[in-house]
Amino acid sequence: MPSTAQPHYDLAILGTGSGNSIPNEAMEDWRIAIIEPDVFGGTCLNRGCIPSKMFVHAADVGRTIRTADRFGVHGTFEGADWPAIRDRVFGRIDPIAAGGEAYRRELPNIDVYDHPARFVGERTLRTGDTTLTADRVVLAAGTRPFVPTIDGIDDVDFHTSDSIMRLDALPDRLVVIGGGAVAAEMAHVFDGLGSSVTMLVRGPRLLGEEEPEIGDALTERFRERGIDLRTATVAKAATSSGGVVSLELDTGGSLDTDVLLLAAGRRSNGDRMDLPAGGVTADAQHRPLVDEYMRTDAEGVWALGDLAAPHHDLKHVANAHAKAIQHNLLHPDAPIAPTLPNQPRATFTDPEVASVGMLEEEARHTGRRIVVGRRDYAGTAYGWALEDTTSFAKVVADGDTREILGAHIIGPMASILLQPLVQAMTFGQTVEQVATGVVWPHPALTEVVEQVLLEVPA
Repeated sequence: MPSTAQPHYDLAILGTGSGNSIPNEAMEDWRIAIIEPDVFGGTCLNRGCIPSKMFVHAADVGRTIRTADRFGVHGTFEGADWPAIRDRVFGRIDPIAAGGEAYRRELPNIDVYDHPARFVGERTLRTGDTTLTADRVVLAAGTRPFVPTIDGIDDVDFHTSDSIMRLDALPDRLVVIGGGAVAAEMAHVFDGLGSSVTMLVRGPRLLGEEEPEIGDALTERFRERGIDLRTATVAKAATSSGGVVSLELDTGGSLDTDVLLLAAGRRSNGDRMDLPAGGVTADAQHRPLVDEYMRTDAEGVWALGDLAAPHHDLKHVANAHAKAIQHNLLHPDAPIAPTLPNQPRATFTDPEVASVGMLEEEARHTGRRIVVGRRDYAGTAYGWALEDTTSFAKVVADGDTREILGAHIIGPMASILLQPLVQAMTFGQTVEQVATGVVWPHPALTEVVEQVLLEVPA
């Protein structure tokens, strides 16, 4: 165990998501403090990207059985064994988290602290009963779920993404408050496995940050599959009785549910660190402000990932931040910026949504001559095989330079189909170079990408 005296370290890292990847062989002679009051591995491993996608796949299987008739295949969905699904997921994940912590604790140059930390001075932190100092500090403590303002919410049982996947049983009824990626994925999971799902979405559509026609299409698909999706609806008050949560809605009336999931966004954990005491300037959301090299304005203090501004709740972005900071810690006279030319994102629902780059409206505001290509899955041979009549891809391009500015896909394997477009944007390939300069395998679903590029007008 670390000493309760005031130890000094070469490096202190707050958070073990992407921050845990920073210590490497070149730092074996550094004395390092790792501060993690929660589970090792961060949000992605324990309650985000990885477990959610394992649940998503189970829901996909359930949906495949339910919709098999359209292929002439007869199957009956008899329900889901939630505890078995849950235990398959966390039976794999929990040992990874425990093993990661055990590994760090065994290293002779690393001390692990398991209490929250806050600044009490420049590069001086208080964690539990210990005050420590460090030559360098990396803030990598991520975000936590945002709890919206609802009268009585603190007096009822509710779940967030931190806890919803560890339920003891599959609820008969689930209400999801929120319309972003987490809300959409969890609605898909529970609907796919047999719960009756209602979604309360403040805005006009799901995935409000995506291309509007993509968000509209996903909203329509969710309603078609039987999800009670209520847009422009806000929960005003919450009460509980007999294990049932009742919500009063601003549209009138009320709604009862067995389980309530709050998935209305996330907030930076910077508000828990007393950043001003460490000389760290933050924005209004308590995210440390960083320069291109991920340095804060406090000497020797860096910040990365979901915690920091500019704000990106994407694991691959946090990993890029961590890689750059690792280099900069070791080579302070030759700093590098994270390599983030194009940041793809995906929402794993049924159908999937994936995108990169500019929205059409955003591109038009640049003053360029914008052209748009659109292609339905139904126009491809593999689309016929899928009996898909609703999915599509959209590409936004510069009509003069033929540069691809954005790509937006809704449909099966959207996250995979997006990748050729991400690479094309990153390496400066034009619409025509990607569409006709390579051979696209027929009749693979990737023909959707080829054909949407061919649809981009001159």
